[in-house]
Amino acid sequence: MRQPPSPRFGEPQRIRARPRMPVIRVIPVIPLIIVTMVGACLCLLARSPLAAQQSSAVPAPPPRLQTDGKATEFPLPTPGGGPTTIALAPDGALWFTEQAGNRIGRMAPDGTAIKEFELPNPGSAPRIITIGPDNNFWFTEHLGNRIGRITPSGQIAEFPIPTANSQPRAIALGPDRNLWFGEFMGGQIGRITPQGVITEFPIPTANSGPRAIAAGADGNLWFSEFNAGKVGRMTPQGKVTEFVLPRPNSGPGDITAGADGNMWFLLLNGRPDDRQVDGNRVGRITPDGKITEFAIPSRAGSPINIAVGPDRNIWFTKQSLLGRVTPDGVITEFPVPSGGTGLTAGSDRRPPDRLTDKLWYAASGANKIGFLSFH
Repeated sequence: MRQPPSPRFGEPQRIRARPRMPVIRVIPVIPLIIVTMVGACLCLLARSPLAAQQSSAVPAPPPRLQTDGKATEFPLPTPGGGPTTIALAPDGALWFTEQAGNRIGRMAPDGTAIKEFELPNPGSAPRIITIGPDNNFWFTEHLGNRIGRITPSGQIAEFPIPTANSQPRAIALGPDRNLWFGEFMGGQIGRITPQGVITEFPIPTANSGPRAIAAGADGNLWFSEFNAGKVGRMTPQGKVTEFVLPRPNSGPGDITAGADGNMWFLLLNGRPDDRQVDGNRVGRITPDGKITEFAIPSRAGSPINIAVGPDRNIWFTKQSLLGRVTPDGVITEFPVPSGGTGLTAGSDRRPPDRLTDKLWYAASGANKIGFLSFH
């Protein structure tokens, strides 16, 4: 008799319950057939819906996407735009900031239909962009001291931040369906409702330099304190807990929620914001504050932005490289033609519940938008 092939390593084994035949005991004196309890129970169990569910193998998780590292890039039509960060619309369109050009751009996923929208005030320096709960796109105006909003049709509204010269940087959609942002010079975390009402929350450490912010899977907001060498956690009610990083002057920068439920962040390198730091690492912090750091193999330059990729690993930009970090901290770097600044696969500084099969990146110096494909 031919035997079925053995399952390959790692494949689920499908186990089918085989009902046992009931044991029938015949008593000749009384014309009754008594089915023993064991046989009857096994027979009924084998035929029950619960048994059918339990006998079916648990489906294997979908295969993890992979990339060959080949990049595709699209030049922007207006010179000197300096594309900085990217967010994805539900229809797949890309929306991006042009910090140097003082514009917001939109592009179809195939690189066509590029349209650019001038900001009302010159020198606003739009920095970070994310999709809001209203399906509009919200962005920080780093030098304009405003939060901006742009509709899918390109209508722009701006909301002044109460604290002067606060230098807003990162912005993220919070678990309360409001937008949250860090004030790098203001030393505060800001919240703006979809109606444009702004509330500011102080950080216990003075002049902490909140550089980036992201929503966590634990329902809190997490932010980096560049000047203070800390990572902060804030509840939607504004209560702050701070976690000191293991090494001084490590310069925490961008931060995002990982697919593993932890927060991942970058430790910058060199002299960003006129402050000498010694980072060049990727950090991980658990919801209860346990911190682990992983050294980046390449020595030159500083990592800039961080995001979850289509393969659910952590990715970051660094000069002419895109780096991949596995959950256990193994880092692989991929060269890209024009380098990268901001990057996204659809999950903009929040838990990765929406990912595409492309990792998009903005190449500020080359004035291009590019991507890596995953299959």
